Amino acid sequence: MRMLLVLTAAITATPALARDSVLTDSAVFIETAAVSGGRDARTLSQADNLRRGDRVVLLVNWHSNDRKGFTITSEVPAHLAFRESASQIQDVSVDGGRNWGLLGQLTIRDRYDDRIAGPADVTHLRWRVSAREAVGKRGSIAYSATVR
Repeated sequence: MRMLLVLTAAITATPALARDSVLTDSAVFIETAAVSGGRDARTLSQADNLRRGDRVVLLVNWHSNDRKGFTITSEVPAHLAFRESASQIQDVSVDGGRNWGLLGQLTIRDRYDDRIAGPADVTHLRWRVSAREAVGKRGSIAYSATVR
């Protein structure tokens, strides 16, 4: 349970410039896979406790009255390994938010050499919401990760 409280606090997404006209909240779900009727089925349940290897889905909800658009940034907690996002249009950072780009275009130095960063190297995610998408609307952004 303690890990869940830390995780919930850590995934709080923040709109850039912390405008009062953009509100966010977040939730964590555990993803389970099963075979039902010969098909793969995935279900989400509220995360009460997390264990190493669990697949989780992190959901960031936003509500905006902003007329200029905004950017939402979310840190990937260190005890999670990013897997994928429901949207492929976000920027990622692999260095704590100092540099941004697309996954597959960023490099990271490991103990041997520079290499292309992979999903597990992602430390932060950033989504841009345009003015047209933002004004008086609500939206959700979801991404999945694995508990390290």
